[in-house]
Amino acid sequence: MKWARFTYQGRPRYGLLNGTAIQLTGHTWSDVLAGKPAKLEGELAQEEVTLLNPIGRPGKIVCVGLNYLDHCRETNTPPPEWPLLFTKFTTSINDPTGDIVWSGGLTREVDFEAELAVIIGRHCRNVHEDEALNFVAGYTAANDVSARDLQLGDGQWIRGKGLDTFCPLGPLFVTADEIPDPQKLAIRAILNDQVMQDSNTKEMIFSVARLIAFCSQAFTLEAGDVLLTGTPHGVGLGRDPQIYMQDGDVIVVEIEGIGRLENRCRVV
Repeated sequence: MKWARFTYQGRPRYGLLNGTAIQLTGHTWSDVLAGKPAKLEGELAQEEVTLLNPIGRPGKIVCVGLNYLDHCRETNTPPPEWPLLFTKFTTSINDPTGDIVWSGGLTREVDFEAELAVIIGRHCRNVHEDEALNFVAGYTAANDVSARDLQLGDGQWIRGKGLDTFCPLGPLFVTADEIPDPQKLAIRAILNDQVMQDSNTKEMIFSVARLIAFCSQAFTLEAGDVLLTGTPHGVGLGRDPQIYMQDGDVIVVEIEGIGRLENRCRVV
């Protein structure tokens, strides 16, 4: 199923995407994660609503750096021997059409990173790789927006990755049954109509299952937690000359089977 989250009658609601229409339900996010049967309460045209990020506010956002071989090559970085983990703050979460906003006095090197986001469906601790996908509720698209001057200047990644609005998610939450193999998805980033990243999740160094197993050995993954799985080649940092997003730019992330995440940049 493909779930949309949006504001209707003054509050966030969930609905099922059916062609160009959204079928209203009484579901909460917990109901969606648990896969409860949907009781339809009416229908809206998709253009009548503005989509919100599909997951609300998760307990944590776990991110993976340098997880595509082509991205390691473009940044002249040796491939990691095990997953390189960091976090983004929940205040960085943004809607699928929300503005990406930053201060020009704080950063001038804001980059895009198209990523597959995995949503955990239930308590997950010390799971084996062979069983890891059983703990996935579904998937969405993400943009791991990164202030490179802060990221590289600080010597660690938290500030450069965690600025407000720097984690757009959406446009939909696609349940795991719709994507039986997350390692066969086309993934792209498009900046002002120019394709910048064009790859496939099969190029990941560590698969979704491997990442979940690795994380669960160290800490508990809970229902609703988000796992960003890394970005392929083509980011602005790895280009010659480097290309960073500017005020008024439009950045799009597209993932096969999930949809199109489109955000405008705004410098304040």
